[in-house]
Amino acid sequence: MIKRRQKIPVKIAHITVGGDAPVVVQSMTDTDTADRAKTVAQIKALADAGSELVRITVNNEEAAAQVPYICEDLESAGYHVPIIGDFHYNGHTLLTEYPDCAKSLAKYRINPGNVGFGAKKDKQFAQMIEVALLNDKPVRIGVNWGSLDKAILAKLMDENGRSASPKTAQEVMHEAIVQSAVGSAQMAEELGLPANKIILSTKVSQVQDLIAVYRMLADRCSYALHLGLTEAGMGSKSIVASSIGMGVLLQEGIGDTIRTSLTPEPGAERTREVRVSQEILQTMGIRSFMPMVTACPGCGRTTSAFFRELAQEIQNHLCAKMPYWKTLYPGVETMSVAVMGCVVNGPGESKHANIGISLPGTGEEPVAPVFIDGEKAATLRGSTIAAEFTQMVDNYVVSHYGEQQA
Repeated sequence: MIKRRQKIPVKIAHITVGGDAPVVVQSMTDTDTADRAKTVAQIKALADAGSELVRITVNNEEAAAQVPYICEDLESAGYHVPIIGDFHYNGHTLLTEYPDCAKSLAKYRINPGNVGFGAKKDKQFAQMIEVALLNDKPVRIGVNWGSLDKAILAKLMDENGRSASPKTAQEVMHEAIVQSAVGSAQMAEELGLPANKIILSTKVSQVQDLIAVYRMLADRCSYALHLGLTEAGMGSKSIVASSIGMGVLLQEGIGDTIRTSLTPEPGAERTREVRVSQEILQTMGIRSFMPMVTACPGCGRTTSAFFRELAQEIQNHLCAKMPYWKTLYPGVETMSVAVMGCVVNGPGESKHANIGISLPGTGEEPVAPVFIDGEKAATLRGSTIAAEFTQMVDNYVVSHYGEQQA
């Protein structure tokens, strides 16, 4: 079991982040927040996919004016997911001039790199913290290296230039990011915001930079940490980079809430980032969200595509059933299913799963043994194998997880 670093717990509506609480999955909409209907619809989709926190952009007056109505629509529809407001540049104005927006949001996200510039920076930061205090809201202080406080970076660069043992530009950048986050959090505390109302994040877009800055951050503070690789990109590259970067840190116990920031491909669902975050946590054994299917990659012994088709069919079946199952069968999310393609590893993998099937490979007898909790339970044959195995999976769920209701 991974031992998580103890961070100060933060309450965000009914969700706890940090402390002994599970690592929380977060996502963000990409709709125009001023479009109430589209934003509500996307938040519902993200929540249905399993997002436990949803962040929305609040970038202008039109967006701020719609926030209370968006939250009302969600509550009326039975969606209680906490909504986080993402503020840049004009957050101090919007939160002050739209008090219903400030009251409706569950948390505010502040970027210290663009909350204000020059003499206005501290004043405008203080305004946002004052609103958080007035409404008893937590704040995420989120540093992003694409909008890093230039004053901090310039100061550290000057100091490094005069040093007898100068650091690399990359190391100075890491230090500036961490100083911006921790310094802003300390300023918020000085303004009266307690540590249990503060979450920090330090977003970068390269894996090694992510690991470096979060290790530094975890060593220097006890605030809850939001973890994620920003601007991760598209397709498999973004998933691989996010999984590796966050996986290393999660393995070290660093990270209390995560987001996988995927750039959706044209026509792709926004909800994919939620599923990737869940799969990162589940494959690491940190949390369970839905039954996992083990399937072999295929080789020359598995010339038939049937085992691939069955694996996909079972995966789709589990996804479709989970909204219903999770309300009736607690613990079903931990179930493991194996769909294997030949005798080499098929029986062994099937025995390790809660329920598994070993399909015949090339030259094997056309039968498919099914194993339940390590014991052979049936042998399937003929054209109805897929339907029979699917029914056995359903029966297993009812018999093994339904008993917990008694």
